[in-house]
Amino acid sequence: MEVEELKIKSCINKYNFEKKALISILQDIQEEYNYLPQEALNIVSKTLGIPLIDIVGAATFYRAFSLEPRGKHLVTVCVGTACHVRGAPNILAEFEKKLNIKAGETTDDGQFSLETVACLGCCAIGPVVIADSNYYAQTSVRKVDAILKKHRKKEK
Repeated sequence: MEVEELKIKSCINKYNFEKKALISILQDIQEEYNYLPQEALNIVSKTLGIPLIDIVGAATFYRAFSLEPRGKHLVTVCVGTACHVRGAPNILAEFEKKLNIKAGETTDDGQFSLETVACLGCCAIGPVVIADSNYYAQTSVRKVDAILKKHRKKEK
């Protein structure tokens, strides 16, 4: 995917070229490209006069940002203690099997990325899976197919 300098500068202009708006600018860029392309970060660095290392530091600090292309659908499986003891490893394994990828990877067709998180803070309803900002409580291995099917349908 090619980065358009004008789009990046438009994102920066939206916040009046203010350095303090870096996170908002990065959110807008990620919304546009579904990740933070290196070329886009270089443009932000030069335009705002912020060292690239500081921009990358901010981008890697927040889990919401990705420096690698993500699939159209992001599936996140909580593997924190409460979810773990309720079967999260098996749920994760089922997603890996159904998508034919490991956690941290994206399917070859670019449709799904699979990630894990240490805790989502909603332990009482675990195990929890998030797919495209939709929370699935008390998830089980049997529910994996239905979750994937629902998000594949969104494409059609």
